[in-house]
Amino acid sequence: MPKGTIYMVPTTLGGESTTDITPEDVRTTVIQLRFFIVEDIRAARRYLRKLDRTFPIDDSTFLEINRKTESHELHGFIRHAVDGNDIGVLSDAGCPGIADPGAVVVGLAHARKIQVKPLVGASSILMTIMGSGFSGQEFSFHGYLPKERKDRIHAMKKFEADVYRNSVTHVFMDTPFRNMNVLEDLLNELSDTTMLCIASNLTIHDENIKTMSVKNWRDNAYDLAKKPTMFALGKIQ
Repeated sequence: MPKGTIYMVPTTLGGESTTDITPEDVRTTVIQLRFFIVEDIRAARRYLRKLDRTFPIDDSTFLEINRKTESHELHGFIRHAVDGNDIGVLSDAGCPGIADPGAVVVGLAHARKIQVKPLVGASSILMTIMGSGFSGQEFSFHGYLPKERKDRIHAMKKFEADVYRNSVTHVFMDTPFRNMNVLEDLLNELSDTTMLCIASNLTIHDENIKTMSVKNWRDNAYDLAKKPTMFALGKIQ
């Protein structure tokens, strides 16, 4: 029996509509799937119903993957593809496999010689770099910053030094409820001339992407609480 395919399915970044985010051929592929490995079951179901209001949720299998998922469970998840079923992997927002546990599934799929097919969709990382004016030739994505303030500041200053030394773009994020703490540290601890891009609510009606010096941001900062936000440090090209 032929093995199934693992489809890496990008979801929205928080908006209610999928028509301007999800290409039609991706939608057609996804709504035919009945097995899903997901970061959050409720978010996955909402997304599928956005793609197709008649999507047969009750006829589909949802397998949740998180930090508590054990190795033997993951092998059981992959078994569905070994048995010939196509599987969709979904993050709770954006692209699976990036800053979420979906990468583990892909690693197991390659080990079992199961085809992996990434689908086209919104990436907050790439959209931030595209809208920043910073170098897209050399960049690093760091995911979530450290929770402890001293460690967070240390990381920010390390990124800043690399920008000045090597012109590398550094992209990072944090949970929405810590966004203002991150912004406060950036504005208080970095040099006046350091360039900072803030991209909030990407793809949503009040999307905001701006790049300014730290000094200018001090006079133009806005409330980032509860807004999914990406931060980037870099040099204007």
